[in-house]
Amino acid sequence: MEAVPLLMVGNFLSESVGTRGVCEDLALQLLQSGWPVITTSNRVSRLPRLLDMLKTVWRNRRDFSVAQVDVYSGMGFWWAEAVCGLLGLMNKPYVLTLHGGNLPNFSERWPGRVHRLLSGATAVTAPSRYLLERMRKYRTDLRLHPNPVPLERYHFRIRVVPVPRLLWLRAFHSVYNPCLAARVMHLLLPEFPSARLTMFGPDKGDGSLKAMQVLMSRIGVCQHINIAGKIAKHSVPQVLDQADIFLNTTNVDNTPVSIIEAMASGMCIVSTNVGGLSYLLEDGKDSLLVPADDAEAMAQAVSRILTEPGLAEQLSLNARRKAEQFDWSVVLPQWKQLLQSVAYRR
Repeated sequence: MEAVPLLMVGNFLSESVGTRGVCEDLALQLLQSGWPVITTSNRVSRLPRLLDMLKTVWRNRRDFSVAQVDVYSGMGFWWAEAVCGLLGLMNKPYVLTLHGGNLPNFSERWPGRVHRLLSGATAVTAPSRYLLERMRKYRTDLRLHPNPVPLERYHFRIRVVPVPRLLWLRAFHSVYNPCLAARVMHLLLPEFPSARLTMFGPDKGDGSLKAMQVLMSRIGVCQHINIAGKIAKHSVPQVLDQADIFLNTTNVDNTPVSIIEAMASGMCIVSTNVGGLSYLLEDGKDSLLVPADDAEAMAQAVSRILTEPGLAEQLSLNARRKAEQFDWSVVLPQWKQLLQSVAYRR
C-alpha cells in the first residue's frame, strides 16, 4: 500500500504520565511500515496541550495529506472541536476516532455539537460495537476499527488450575473504582488466605490512591495488596503472565486495551458489566461479569474460578481465541486502507 503523509492528534503521554494511548501504538506501527507520521500532543497541562495541537497542525500544514483526530468526552471533545475547525479552514481531510465509555452520555448533553463535529469528518471510526451502536444517531456510516494488540508479545498460558494471584491494571482514578478491588480482597481472604493482588497504574491525582491506602489499612488487607505504581508498556506481558485472575473494577468503560491484553495472555477475567464491556466480553464464556461496585458479586466470581472444575480453563481458552481478532495483522491493514481512501477521495 502506498504511504500517506499523516498527522495524528491524540494522547501521546506515555513518557510523561505513564498512560499509553492506542494512537501511540498506531503511530509506531505506521512509522515502521514507512509512513510519514506527525504526532501531537505530549503536553500534560490543558492550555499548553491545546496550543501545541493547533500549532502543530498549522506549522506542518504542507507536510500531511490526512489527519486522524481522537475524540473523547469532556475537555478532549473541545480540543477535537478546535483542531478540526482549523483543519476545516485549511481544507484538510480528517478521520475522527471515538473513544471512552462516557462519550455517549456526553453526546446526549451536547447533541448539536457532536453532530456537527462528526458530520465534518471524511470518516469516523469507533473501536467497539458499543460506541458504534450508541453513536450512530449522530452519524450513520461509522466504521469499526478495534483497539489492537501485538499478539506475539503475550505468552499464552492456559489457566487450568489457577492460584489466587490477582492483577489490576488501570489508573488510580474514581472512574476505575480501585477501592472495589480492596473490598473484594477483604471478602476473599477468609476462603483464600494466601490470595495476593498486585495493582499497576499511575496516580491521576483525584484522591483515589490515598482513599485506597486508607481503606486497605482500615480493613486489614495491606499485607495482601501490592500497589506497584505505573508500568512501562513493554513490561505488561510479563506481569500478566505472573497472575491468573484479572480484576476490572471500573464504573465507566468502552473497550480497554488492558482487558484485551489479559485475554491474549489467557488470564481469567472478572469485570464489572458497564459501558461497552458486554460488547467485548461474554459472561460465562470468556469472562465473568458482575454489577458495578458490587464487591460480593465480584468476590463470588473469583471464588468460582478458583474452585469450579473446568471453568478457569474454559474462560482462558475462549479469551485467547477472542483476542486473536485484535491482532495488528488484522487491524493495521484496515487503517491503511481507510487513510488511503480518504487521501485519494480528496
